[in-house]
Amino acid sequence: MMLYDSRIMKETPFSSSDSDTTHFGYRSVPEREKAAKVAEVFHSVASRYDVMNDLMSAGMHRAWKVFTVARADVRPGMKVLDIAGGTGDLARAFVRRAGPSGEVWLTDINASMLRVGRDRLADEGLLPPVAVCDAEKLPFPDGHFDRVSVAFGLRNMTHKDRALAEMRRVLKPGGKLLVLEFSRVARPLAPLYDWYSFNVLPWLGSRVAGDADSYRYLAESIRMHPDQETLAGMLRAAGLSRVKYFNLSAGIVALHEGVNLQ
Repeated sequence: MMLYDSRIMKETPFSSSDSDTTHFGYRSVPEREKAAKVAEVFHSVASRYDVMNDLMSAGMHRAWKVFTVARADVRPGMKVLDIAGGTGDLARAFVRRAGPSGEVWLTDINASMLRVGRDRLADEGLLPPVAVCDAEKLPFPDGHFDRVSVAFGLRNMTHKDRALAEMRRVLKPGGKLLVLEFSRVARPLAPLYDWYSFNVLPWLGSRVAGDADSYRYLAESIRMHPDQETLAGMLRAAGLSRVKYFNLSAGIVALHEGVNLQ
């Protein structure tokens, strides 16, 4: 597996008290344990992740990602960082748009997910740099990227504020951050969506991925994630401007974006 390019490595330490707690789905766990617990989930589901995405969303995740790629407007020669890129759907599109003069990094904190993404891209003749890294401590210099993206990964991060601040830090002035994430569904659909999330998803996880618990956690993590307006406020607090969001599929998913004007 290709790892860090030493020319652009940068360490940005954060610390937290061992007594601090955070949520892991509906459970409260010590902050120091959350990353490992999330890693267990994605190690477990990595090999069936794409199949489950198609089943869970009836293929809609592909349309959500197409919309994100269109909003990113990546052009030849651009530098792009895909965080929590997992199996590489966004990175694939960005590599093709940035072209040979561009630079697209596929990153994830989970080596199992990243391995799947690296192998998929390699099978298609695409060989972007790949790195296992923590979004809260990105190993890249200030102002390096034209675009930063994170799809369905922010809700699993322990300190979302730190991660967003890091994403803004590595953006060039005028660069854009795009956050595609599950959000708050329109109220009339909430009862049906809840029933589907807590009954059908674990059942699918059990039958297809052999892991009901991981998909139960994923449903819970969606409910614990900030709603559209709260997340928009977090982007602004991280120093981003021109913040807006787009509700997709009645708010099941929202695409947030913000521009670094600093």
